[in-house]
Amino acid sequence: MAGFLLEANGAARCAHGGVASALAPNPRVRLSGSAAVSLPASYVVSGCPDPPPPAGTGPCVTGQFLTGATRLLSEGRPLALAGATGVCSPTGAILLGDVTQTRVSAL
Repeated sequence: MAGFLLEANGAARCAHGGVASALAPNPRVRLSGSAAVSLPASYVVSGCPDPPPPAGTGPCVTGQFLTGATRLLSEGRPLALAGATGVCSPTGAILLGDVTQTRVSAL
């Protein structure tokens, strides 16, 4: 899958609309001054409006992207791509990476 690289200051969100922030960005690759994100990309989710049980599955707390670039590695790990999907815990909702920079893309 080809796409633009995710940057640490970029936007990622859970399927419910909560904002996700990268926990450990990759400091070796910079995208417009911001660190890139490498896999496994762990995120902390805040502001998820999904109600707790029994009304819903509870708010998303963390998220992780599972797939990334196959031809571009940093420190031996693939870089995360915008448009890729991940999974949130404990709800199992989708984690979405939004395109924020359009200068660097990868396969």
